[in-house]
Amino acid sequence: MWLEQCDSFAELCRGYLPYYLLIFLPIFIAVSPVNPVMASHELPVYRMQQYDLHGVPHGCRSASILLEGRTINSWRTSRHCVIARMTDLNPDLYYSIRNKAGALIVMLPKDMKNITENEREHISMIEIAMLSGGESSIPIYFSPWNSNLELILDDLENGIINDDKLTTATSELQSLISSISASGYQVIVNSGQPTIKNDIKIATIYGKLTGNGVEEKLPTIALVAHYDSSNIITELSSGAESNASGVSMLLELARIFSALYSISKSRPQYNIVFVLSGGGKLNYYGSKKWLEDQFDGVEGSIIQDASYVICMEAVSSTDNLYLHVSKPPKENSFGNLFYKELISVSETMSNIKIEGVHKKINLAEEILAWEHERYSIRRLPAVTLSSLKNYEDPRRNSILDLINDDEIERIYKHTQIVAESLARLLYNLNSTQIFSSPIQVSKESLNLWLNYLTSQSRSVQLLVDKNNPLINSLQEALSRYLNDVKIIFHSADKRDPEFVFYDITKTIANVYSVKPAIFDLFLTIAIIVYLGMVYIIVHKFPVAYSLIARMTMKNKVS
Repeated sequence: MWLEQCDSFAELCRGYLPYYLLIFLPIFIAVSPVNPVMASHELPVYRMQQYDLHGVPHGCRSASILLEGRTINSWRTSRHCVIARMTDLNPDLYYSIRNKAGALIVMLPKDMKNITENEREHISMIEIAMLSGGESSIPIYFSPWNSNLELILDDLENGIINDDKLTTATSELQSLISSISASGYQVIVNSGQPTIKNDIKIATIYGKLTGNGVEEKLPTIALVAHYDSSNIITELSSGAESNASGVSMLLELARIFSALYSISKSRPQYNIVFVLSGGGKLNYYGSKKWLEDQFDGVEGSIIQDASYVICMEAVSSTDNLYLHVSKPPKENSFGNLFYKELISVSETMSNIKIEGVHKKINLAEEILAWEHERYSIRRLPAVTLSSLKNYEDPRRNSILDLINDDEIERIYKHTQIVAESLARLLYNLNSTQIFSSPIQVSKESLNLWLNYLTSQSRSVQLLVDKNNPLINSLQEALSRYLNDVKIIFHSADKRDPEFVFYDITKTIANVYSVKPAIFDLFLTIAIIVYLGMVYIIVHKFPVAYSLIARMTMKNKVS
């Protein structure tokens, strides 16, 4: 049986296979890429943030892409996905692409920490345009620097598909040849439509140190910092300055003050409450809900009669410290005395400039400027300590907010000043240095916390489950230093949510090397011509053979 099948296959090879090879093999060679490996790329990309706040949509609203890739100089229509380096964009180009193109993929600089000052300012301008420009209907993705994507950009920029070069060709024939021989890239992102994330839980962690005396009768000081960060890329929101620095300072203050409070004889007559709030980048949602629980809840409040609330955010970007207040403190109040102590200690220790900044709360604005405003609304005396003078400083929401050696040195000095000033007020000592060996601010401890916090994205969208490792780590850290550490979770109102989160924060972009449509047209014509020639040769071969044979015989006779 199998011998007969072998004979049939052999007969096929002798009969028709040579014709099939003659016809189809050249076609396969013509349409196949020169290098199949280089014809396809898989690139990890991060989608631009997407959320709704107070019913206002923010960020990118789409995710899927199936378009032809073009550069910022060669794209023309909504059928194109623009691929560009971040440093090549500008606000006007971004608005044009967002309104007319089909999608945008932005490649970040190779070394984000060591870019020039001009590049830093340029990227900051683009970030502001993206953050303040409203929602985007097209998919917008960001890619870390990638050698394959760099090659793709080089190919596109060198005129593989470049309309400008085609139109400046010296002749119509050259233009035609260029368009036929050109290559391009097809960008595909199969991620589906973003959907709303449910079961959102935003955590706020707090604990306290109890002073010497009857706890309920002692004045209370609150230290607050929000632990989340934000920028245009959800997956790359590590936020060294805003607000890993504030959290690191709070944890270091908790450590050194817990050492003083551990001995009954060295406890001052003040309670200190430490609060790590969630949703800081969502209009300080965590502080808002925590204050509602404290003031309106059935349990007793530990902050209702607080003498002072000190919020900490972005405390290491400059050498100066600014005290942002909604209402200037009264003479001899705790806030006024704290301000004077900061000036005194800074002059003694490191000559850092201390300056107060007064800004009234604008209740007509949906977004508050600083976290202390949440507490000031509740008529608690409050301040935000920051090294930034302007609340609109773009460094509070930047992808360039990365840790560096200068920040570690500054946060170390600033923590020393804040710790010493606060301790002098608590112990009513004006000139004695309270924190010295063995109880003193540790640069190593601050460095460890900064590195840990910036080793991951702390975008609030990624920290909303109850078992998040970062939240658990912060709770464990406070539990080592404080008493009665608690964690509470808050969810958005289901009927009228203050915020809404969406999924698809990262995915894979597939980029395929392709030929333009005009190449397909000419390839089809070439295949038809080729098949016609093959057909004529096969069917007219006897005639051609006889003609050649007669001519050969005549040559021999002659």
